[in-house]
Amino acid sequence: MKIFTHSKISIFSFFICGIILFNISCRKDKVIPVEPIPAGAITIPAYDQRSGDAVAGYDYLVAGDYIKSGIPRDIFTTFFGSDSNNELGRTGDNANINYQYTATNASNGVRIVAPNCLQCHAQKINNELVVGLGNSMYDFTVNQGSGIQLVGAAINQFYGNGSPEQEASEDFIKVTSVIGEHLITEVIGVNPADKLAAVLAAHRNPTDLVWTDVPLLPIPEAVVPTDVPAFWLLKKKNAMFYNGVGRQDFARFMMASNLLTVVDSTEAREVDNNFNDVLAYIMSIEAPEYPENIDMNLADEGAAIFERKCQNCHGQYGANESYPNLLIPTNAVGTDPLVAQTYQDGYTDFVDWYNMSWFSTNPFPAIIQPEDGYIAQPLDGIWATAPYLHNGSVPTLEDLLNSSQRPTYWERTFDDSDLDYQKIGWNYTVRDAGGSNTIYDTTLPGYSNQGHTYGDSLEDSERTALIEYLKIL
Repeated sequence: MKIFTHSKISIFSFFICGIILFNISCRKDKVIPVEPIPAGAITIPAYDQRSGDAVAGYDYLVAGDYIKSGIPRDIFTTFFGSDSNNELGRTGDNANINYQYTATNASNGVRIVAPNCLQCHAQKINNELVVGLGNSMYDFTVNQGSGIQLVGAAINQFYGNGSPEQEASEDFIKVTSVIGEHLITEVIGVNPADKLAAVLAAHRNPTDLVWTDVPLLPIPEAVVPTDVPAFWLLKKKNAMFYNGVGRQDFARFMMASNLLTVVDSTEAREVDNNFNDVLAYIMSIEAPEYPENIDMNLADEGAAIFERKCQNCHGQYGANESYPNLLIPTNAVGTDPLVAQTYQDGYTDFVDWYNMSWFSTNPFPAIIQPEDGYIAQPLDGIWATAPYLHNGSVPTLEDLLNSSQRPTYWERTFDDSDLDYQKIGWNYTVRDAGGSNTIYDTTLPGYSNQGHTYGDSLEDSERTALIEYLKIL
């Protein structure tokens, strides 16, 4: 009886081991289905771009006079202090100014300080400045126009009304005071750039760009939150912005920052003549390398998964790089539709203004072409670009690839070293509700974390391998 029982157990154990070995073999040979290109996807055509000098472009980006009105140097230092870190390696008085600002000469020769493009297009990681990384730390939850009015009063008191210094700052103070109340977001880190463009356009004549105190267009109510895309992705793209609206001349779109204080289209043309160099510099930027160790064997497994699940939309990387420039319909990708819908409905006056304005004129016209969808972005340096999706609603790559674990309410420290190198993204704390400007509330209009569920079908081990591969891009 004992022998029979032992034999029975042995046969049963052999049977179980056989099943386990069979399952392991099946998993090893498992073929992940190829993710098809979503129905209705549009291939965005390429447009010729201006060439330029990348070195000159960097100099103009960090020290150029594309904003020609600002705060007199002494007053700026009094209110905002100096910064000796000089991360940009600038010379002269710019060496002691925070990288987000530039000291330059106003049109009347007064030395002023004005914001530059790096306010939104640079951010620190582990206390190292990464030029071209979208700033996911900036606080637009307060009316920034209120404080600038105090600065304007100080300028008038210190230098006198009608002084050269007051004249040099007048346009900056006036415009910043007007636009501040229209740019308030619900949470720190998202960017209201679309609303900013619409507000500035509403106050400017489309032909000569002259400012009018009374808006010429109705100002839309919606403040649409977006995450700022990295500069280094632009070299692969045929259209700017997440919803692909920016077509034709990229340099013309980028120099629109000049709308903040531009006097007229003559000044705009002078600035525009330098932005082909800025574009050349931006096209030269490469993504930062992942700073931690990478399991290359696991990354190789992830590469095979990427090829079948992601490559059709996001492109091929490595020696044979290619990028399809696909715009995916909102009903296919399923992500928050507000940005795409706004350009089709709420921002139509701005779209019409732009497409009949100086910006659309020869020799280097740019146009806005609304579409009901979003570009499947290039993924170079994706490890550094958290939070994810076009509105920054998902804190880590692991959450992006497993929609069931995306937090409804989440909070981060906004410490640039507080990174999660396992899930890839920001460390965060799950909260029970919103109500704070540091808590991302995905129940708010425009802030949803829905959609892009293509990773949900992966097993945990496959998702881990895929993330390992994404680290090397």
